[in-house]
Amino acid sequence: MMKLNRTTLVVSLLLAFAANKTVIAQAEKYDKEYSPYQGLDTPNNVYFGDTHLHTSWSTDSGMAGATLTPDDAYRFAMGETVTSNLGWRTQLRRPLDFIVVADHAENLGLADFIRREDPILMANEQGKKWVEMTKAGKGYDAFLEWIRAEDNDLIDDPKMVKSAWDKVTTNADKYNRPGVFTAFHGFEWTSHPNGNNLHRVVIFRDDKEKTNQVLPYSQFDSVDAEDLWKYMQTYEDKTGGKVLAIPHNGNLSNGFMFDTKTLSGDPITEAYAKNRMKWEPIVEVTQQKGDGETHPFLSPDDAFADFETMDAGNISGKVPKTKDMLPGEYARSALKEGLKQESELGTNPFKFGMVGSTDNHTGLATTREDNNFGKAHFVEPDPHRIEHVLIEGVKPELSLYAKDLGASGLAAVWARENTREEIWDSMARKEVYATSGSRLKVRLFAGWNFQESDLAREDFASNGYVNGVPMGGDLTQAPSGKAPIFLVKAMKDQDGANLDRMQIIKGWLDKDGETHERVYDIAVSDERKINDDGVCKDDVGSTVDVENATYSNEIGDVSQHAYWQDPDFDVSERAFYYVRVIEIPTPRWTAFDAKFFNLDLPSDVKMVVQDRAYTSPVWYDPE
Repeated sequence: MMKLNRTTLVVSLLLAFAANKTVIAQAEKYDKEYSPYQGLDTPNNVYFGDTHLHTSWSTDSGMAGATLTPDDAYRFAMGETVTSNLGWRTQLRRPLDFIVVADHAENLGLADFIRREDPILMANEQGKKWVEMTKAGKGYDAFLEWIRAEDNDLIDDPKMVKSAWDKVTTNADKYNRPGVFTAFHGFEWTSHPNGNNLHRVVIFRDDKEKTNQVLPYSQFDSVDAEDLWKYMQTYEDKTGGKVLAIPHNGNLSNGFMFDTKTLSGDPITEAYAKNRMKWEPIVEVTQQKGDGETHPFLSPDDAFADFETMDAGNISGKVPKTKDMLPGEYARSALKEGLKQESELGTNPFKFGMVGSTDNHTGLATTREDNNFGKAHFVEPDPHRIEHVLIEGVKPELSLYAKDLGASGLAAVWARENTREEIWDSMARKEVYATSGSRLKVRLFAGWNFQESDLAREDFASNGYVNGVPMGGDLTQAPSGKAPIFLVKAMKDQDGANLDRMQIIKGWLDKDGETHERVYDIAVSDERKINDDGVCKDDVGSTVDVENATYSNEIGDVSQHAYWQDPDFDVSERAFYYVRVIEIPTPRWTAFDAKFFNLDLPSDVKMVVQDRAYTSPVWYDPE
């Protein structure tokens, strides 16, 4: 090897510098950049997270016996091993990308205040009483006293709220790592007038400097969502920040979540519709307490409508469900009602995107069937958890049982990078989708001039944005003789089941003001055929061995794609379209319990599941 002396080295450096100057001069000759990715800002990553997780700082969790803290929840979501409330060591197969620790605003952190005998609480007569009851071994009696107060704040101390919120926001900033893991500031507003679930999770785009300028809004302030929206407007006006709310799945609301009347009973107005969509651009459609996409009564022609259905009554378990309540509870019916309301009001109050999340009260964001740590600490893995009654003291037919809970769900977000700003903005523009727990990748574009060859383009997504709209977008004023075209791609969870099929669900409003829906199969696995009516009549089959809680990916597809044009399009009719992707059958979490604990479960316990994803819709407006 040649050995460079000092003179040779200096000459080499000078030559390199001169060459570099030549290169710079060469680049200056052109008015464009050589790199095709310069300035590219279209979303190119999908991030998975939980927008609805509770810890022991939620009073209905901590005072009932849960122990895991927000710190535990963050560490678990980031992939660390955590000891569960019942002593199991547990870990996610893969870390999440983002989390919202959304503890209830009502007496936020009360259990922690009791445990520490916080001076603020000890100076409060009611708080001191609960501390003493807990020390005397009557903590559960204190919890019952708290819960029976319903919407009455027995503590009523702003100093305690401020202290707790300061810790919440400090924690979120502590664990937030831009580009790696996103921790949002948030809380749950827990409104359930007359026992009907109208809960919302409130999510801020901002850091502590802004969020600490307000306090969480609770049902002690109001049970009316319109008042929550006023609070959100006040926050933005005061801080210059941004905030949105996500309604829970509506299946325990007894028809009130997507009602066409306000809480006071008045018909909704255009102003109401605009406010609702301004503050609530997305809705949670699947979680542990059942799935909220649709119901077999509402969608009798949909072979996959009966999925993790929980429809006995409202969240209190005191008011039975009747069929006339169902349209106000499920996303598909609400989306159809939104078309009707838009034709009358001029604005669609139910033009929402869709996400899933857990609503777990364990601090553990578990969504896989083989790693289900349940909704609450008392239904973590245990030989008897399947028959556990979640709501006691009501008629048996109105009770909720642990066996009926799903291991669900996740929020999937298309964004440019893993930051609060990027992920929050994707939620606001509805470029999101829901899964029932799996990390399926789903991409959807709609437009008027796509070609089937566009599916194979190297720049598939860039072309989709340039010539169409993504999930959550709008198509308007169809060109003469054109029907909307959809490009759809889906890929299995890398650690999960193959795909059975992809479907497009269409809803529309006809000339007589009546709404309709139809399910089209657009891709199916294993060389099965889709008939002229857009339906595959053949089941994918099953490889599930229930006894051993196993399955194989010998059936189904690793990925699917489809070019689909609406064969029944009417240019004059408002419509929406969303994609549903369904996996092949796999063992349900109950099957894993049966194997692990050597259980012989009753025949009414579901043991097989077909997990799925729902994209946010694309809407067509003829005006």
